[in-house]
Amino acid sequence: MGKYCASLGVLKGPWDQVFAAFWQRYPNPYSKHVLTEDIVHREVTPDHKLLSRRLLTKTNRMPRWAERFFPANVAHSVYILEDSIVDPKNRTMTTFTWNINHARLMVVEERCEYRVNPENSNWTEVKREAWVSSSLFGVSRAIQEFGLARFKSNVTKSTKG
Repeated sequence: MGKYCASLGVLKGPWDQVFAAFWQRYPNPYSKHVLTEDIVHREVTPDHKLLSRRLLTKTNRMPRWAERFFPANVAHSVYILEDSIVDPKNRTMTTFTWNINHARLMVVEERCEYRVNPENSNWTEVKREAWVSSSLFGVSRAIQEFGLARFKSNVTKSTKG
């Protein structure tokens, strides 16, 4: 069993601006932990949806007690895959992200859905869900708590950016 969190937020900007800003959010001074972003695949489907896959490299320091389990050059780099589906007709964007390394220690999965706010069409709402799991015997609960706290902190920074 892992940890789960969900939140619903409002970005005070229209969907098209939020959509455009999403693709330009790195680098920014609030998310210095994101080192690189590369487009791995991109296509437009017959029904005019934009599908993308990006590879992100992040640096997130592990707790000191966890660093001893990994070589120094590995412990600080996390590779993240991000799939996104943009539906311009319905003005929605859905993203799925997950780490592809350190999965034996911890897996963090996130799903975000951006859509026009039903109460104010000049705003965009974002529903964010995250799952943090670990199967490391004896310390999985501590790792999950750490991962969830780190996730929440990074989301706040990323949103500011």
